[in-house]
Amino acid sequence: MKYTDNKPLIIQSDGSLILDTHTEIFEDVRNVISLFAELEKSPEHFHQYRITDLSLWNACAIDISLEHIISSLQSYSRYPIPPSILIKIEQRYSRYGHLQLESHPTNPDLLLLKVLNKPHLDKELQSQPRLKKIIHHLKENEFILNSLDRGSVKHELMKLGWPVTDIAPLTEGDPLPFTLNTTTKLRNYQISAINAFLGDKQLGRGFGTIVLPCGSGKTLVGIGTMESLQCETLILAVNVAAARQWIREIITRTSLNETQVSEYSGQSKNITPVTVATYQILVWRKDKESEFIHFNLFKQRKWGLIIYDEAHLLPAPIFRITSEIQSVRRLGLTATLVREDNAETEVFTLIGPKRFDAPWKELESQGWIAEAQCIEVKCDLNEKEQLEYAIAPSRSKIRIASEAEMKISVIEKILQNHSNLPTIIIGQYLSQLQTVAKRFNLPIITGKTPQAEREKLYHQFRNNEIQTLILSKVANFSIDLPDATIAIQLSGSFGSRQEEAQRLGRILRPKDDISYFYSLVTRFTLEEEFALNRMRFLTEQGYLYQIINHEEL
Repeated sequence: MKYTDNKPLIIQSDGSLILDTHTEIFEDVRNVISLFAELEKSPEHFHQYRITDLSLWNACAIDISLEHIISSLQSYSRYPIPPSILIKIEQRYSRYGHLQLESHPTNPDLLLLKVLNKPHLDKELQSQPRLKKIIHHLKENEFILNSLDRGSVKHELMKLGWPVTDIAPLTEGDPLPFTLNTTTKLRNYQISAINAFLGDKQLGRGFGTIVLPCGSGKTLVGIGTMESLQCETLILAVNVAAARQWIREIITRTSLNETQVSEYSGQSKNITPVTVATYQILVWRKDKESEFIHFNLFKQRKWGLIIYDEAHLLPAPIFRITSEIQSVRRLGLTATLVREDNAETEVFTLIGPKRFDAPWKELESQGWIAEAQCIEVKCDLNEKEQLEYAIAPSRSKIRIASEAEMKISVIEKILQNHSNLPTIIIGQYLSQLQTVAKRFNLPIITGKTPQAEREKLYHQFRNNEIQTLILSKVANFSIDLPDATIAIQLSGSFGSRQEEAQRLGRILRPKDDISYFYSLVTRFTLEEEFALNRMRFLTEQGYLYQIINHEEL
């Protein structure tokens, strides 16, 4: 690691960390502090981070010591660190490891919650009304609970600021012997991710989240984990296309065959040793008062592993059932743990802490994902749109800005500049996308496109039979378009950082060409504010946005 007298970090008394992007060791420092701090803002000259309870407890889960955190801050801080910040970090870090869930010595349906080396915490837990309903005081520093309440207890304690170390045993599940095909080779970082998740299969491992960029082979991490455990597996995917992609990959890369791997969705409901279900079917019910009838899938077989694909998109009802199946190994896969509803703590408690995180730019430098350039193109409202925007209510302003007519001519220029490269055009508003499809005579896929038609268009795109494809929000989820090189983002879901990451991920599969991610933003409108938030996550990963005016195209 490089060192310099020009230290890049300014630590302020309000708890924020200001990182100067112009110093020589900017990237080194970013990689270090991102292990225990969350990015908040990322203008071009300074990035602002904040150390939170959750960021510290994720650091604890991957064995980053308090000494390492403090020494890193001291090594890189330009000015003396405010003593109150060091005290706060020590206090929050010290709350980890004082509560431990263990198996009951005689009854497998019960668990023990133990208080370790923390005076008065026993009394504090006894005083909490919500906890009294699910844990019962057994003796000093020891509580008893029903094993079905394992997730609920962890979640409630997390909200109180006391994360739990869970070392209660996990079920093995029914065995499923199989091997990886000889042509399937796991990359070093994929093996590291699997090892971080499983450990040596010791207590306290086998549940957690792996964070890897789109296009870096998260599916292979899931398959490699299955192969290590050799057990029946339930996989949850975001839609039918993603479910079928999982099935194709499993059958292609392992000795498992079509009779052992099945789809459980609105179109097919087969249950086999490896079952791939969609979130949509699991959360379907007749009305708001009815039960989730497909939740029985979690109990149909003795699963030894549940994989949550795109774990950052986990629907709220799935959190509920996940709290009840804590004895099963749980693997979350995602490109970003960012959730706009701030439910990252639920991912932490109910699936598990972040076990492995690979920097996007590091994988890019090693050639595992494509090199990408991110370009924000500033567009203008015409006179008619300016008037509409000026008098429109706030909720309507963003749509007027997103559907600015000038964006159509900007698309034309980008398509001309990259006339021979596979291109996807992504947007939020169907009427806008349909206008683009008609204007340029391009195929379009939306949520209403039948699955058979989607598969046909995806196949044609992969085989270079069509060069440009328009996608609605279906582009936010797992789709396999490995040759896509250009992405043009017309509009998005307000300021969603996770959506920005997913959309960039559509063009990151390894390839010889540089990929380009164009985001069209209407200036002097609310869209600019949302665009700033959307680029935050990618900036944290090391991507720099080049901002140009539409004339420069």
